[in-house]
Amino acid sequence: MEADHSVFILLTNTGTLFTRVIQTYTKAPYNHASISFNRELSELYSFGRKHPNNPLNGGFVKEDIMTGTYSKYPNTTCVIYEIKVSEREVEKMQRVLQVFIQKHQKYLYNILGVIGIALKEPVEFSNSYFCSQFVAEILERSGIKIWNKLPALVTPDDFRKSDRLHLIYEGKLSDYEQLKQPPC
Repeated sequence: MEADHSVFILLTNTGTLFTRVIQTYTKAPYNHASISFNRELSELYSFGRKHPNNPLNGGFVKEDIMTGTYSKYPNTTCVIYEIKVSEREVEKMQRVLQVFIQKHQKYLYNILGVIGIALKEPVEFSNSYFCSQFVAEILERSGIKIWNKLPALVTPDDFRKSDRLHLIYEGKLSDYEQLKQPPC
């Protein structure tokens, strides 16, 4: 298997009340995870707020770092990791992602799953995910096994601690240079 393609994992901290509450418990610097198939992060997916002003309405989202929730929180800090994968793994991930995109209306945010992490008990519901569970699920369903645990127990901090991911940026999301470069 030749790993000549890349997938990017974005971990963020917007500083919202919800993220501060989570951070009080986790003590982790980042508490939201997203996945992208390009370095510019223009195709960025996760489970989170469907509308920037309503933290209670969550589900599957295509995130936009220029106009979405991130634009409402300009001091968002982040870390971006790259994972090398094969062309076949990328194709599998994109097929899994297409199911989420096509059925986006039926997915809910798994708030009980977040509580389950605190209890070290996976809480899984059909069509319900939290951010890091979703990213881990995309990877696992594509044959990429990074952890020896269920996606429902994967936290954003688990991505930071993985040897398979390579750090490419850390700082303010708005300062990420790839965002400022014109598309090819």
